[in-house]
Amino acid sequence: MERYPIYKGLEQPLSYKGLKGKFIGWGIASLGSGLFFGGLIGALSSMYLGFLLSILLSGGLFSYTLYRQKGGLYNKTKTSGLFIHQNRLRL
Repeated sequence: MERYPIYKGLEQPLSYKGLKGKFIGWGIASLGSGLFFGGLIGALSSMYLGFLLSILLSGGLFSYTLYRQKGGLYNKTKTSGLFIHQNRLRL
């Protein structure tokens, strides 16, 4: 009878360089969109302005991604109060 080692990390979210789960995609999208729009602005106006906006936009969007990650992987609404649902079943 062969024994196989059990992988203990199966139920943990995917993580890469401090980003977890869906925020990996958010980070890639923020860096890519910053480079795209910075290049577009650079092609339409000045190369130096495009480079500056590329750096600022990529950094700003990536910092927003890190800020949103602090809230957790799942956005949960925290509402307090008493909610009454009407019974619409007719018997």
